[in-house]
Amino acid sequence: MALSLWGSHYRAEWRGSGQIPERAVRGGLIDRFGSIDPTEGGDTQRTNLNLDYRWRVADNQLFTVHTYGTYYSLSLFNNFTFFLDDPANGDEISQRDRRTLAGADARYEYKSTPLGVNVTTTCGFQYRIDTPHVVLAHAALRVFVVEQSYSPFLKFDLVPINGLRLGTGARGDIFNYDVSQRVNTTGGDLNGNVTRSRPNVKANLILGPWYDTELFANFGTGFHSNDARAVILNPALEALPTAQGYEFGAKIRVTPRVELSATYWALDLHSELVVSGDAGTTEPAGSTHRAGWEFGTRIGLLDWLTLSGYATVTTKAEFDGTHKAVPLAPRLTSLADLTARLPWGLSASLEMRQLGDRFADEDEQQTARGYTLFNLTARYRYKMLEAFMSLENLLDTEYREAQFFFTSRLPGEPAGGVPDIHFTPGTPRSVLGGLALRF
Repeated sequence: MALSLWGSHYRAEWRGSGQIPERAVRGGLIDRFGSIDPTEGGDTQRTNLNLDYRWRVADNQLFTVHTYGTYYSLSLFNNFTFFLDDPANGDEISQRDRRTLAGADARYEYKSTPLGVNVTTTCGFQYRIDTPHVVLAHAALRVFVVEQSYSPFLKFDLVPINGLRLGTGARGDIFNYDVSQRVNTTGGDLNGNVTRSRPNVKANLILGPWYDTELFANFGTGFHSNDARAVILNPALEALPTAQGYEFGAKIRVTPRVELSATYWALDLHSELVVSGDAGTTEPAGSTHRAGWEFGTRIGLLDWLTLSGYATVTTKAEFDGTHKAVPLAPRLTSLADLTARLPWGLSASLEMRQLGDRFADEDEQQTARGYTLFNLTARYRYKMLEAFMSLENLLDTEYREAQFFFTSRLPGEPAGGVPDIHFTPGTPRSVLGGLALRF
């Protein structure tokens, strides 16, 4: 039996450039770290408290409970379109979010061998409540939301024979949205209560290892939740649009030091959420289909030196019916890591992270630039004390973090604005360090 309690608090304040238009940098109006509206920025804080309970009922039975509570606040000032909607005063909006959230995850695990088959049964229940108080000052919108979810689940893991592993599970998700408007000049009635539910299933199959090779296949359904306010405004809107994914692949140990893997995957979303840059929000945009390959390798170069790498190649990311591109869907992502672990408590790693170019619009006419970054990290541990230092963006690469294609207007431009790529500049070379005491 074990009981643990831990908490944390985080606070940050910043002034940022926001999403700046590419044409402003290209024309010399500002540099890549400049800003069109210097008042953009915000502050946030988050306080967390977690309580975990673990009880070994018997050798084959385990009961665990995880509970948590969080208070979160955010004040944010954004100006996405500058002078497009309000040429005299500008389009800056003020967003405030204050919320308390809490939840619990209780589960019971039981291991048995009916008819000689090893079976692990897990059943449980999850609950979460969110109470956001959202204020959008520019649009004079103030709403209070209470969102609750209830999720019972059951899963089985079986090993019928050597070389065959099966897993299956099901869960139900019930969401209740209760929305009360305090102020609303945006139109529509934002008072209401809606309850929606969604069943989900999953299954996986693993064959092997035979001759140092494993074959596997996975299938599952899921969902993403829509904005509670949108569901109240439009009761016909699907509150929990479904997602369906599957994959199959192989893992091979070529030598005791070399492992390779390859996976084909696909994902179907009944309702894709895309960014509306003009409004700074997301909106549903129809069903989509994604598919691609994922490759991985792990090579033990020496007893103390390991090279690992992963790459995902997306061969399709398009809307059903129209076959137009899903904006900003990655086409290539990769990660490589060279790690050295020395016996006297010192370790170091060199990491490469890559995101390839991707389409920024549905018509594939605009490109969001990719990047390749290198990070170097070293750690040293002596008894209870651990020190670390990290050099991020080792080569001081100029890159773009968030990128979106939408219409904005700078002073002196046409009233209808100019469509353009807008981006947030990536962090230049930086050094981080810290100490940790472990006991």
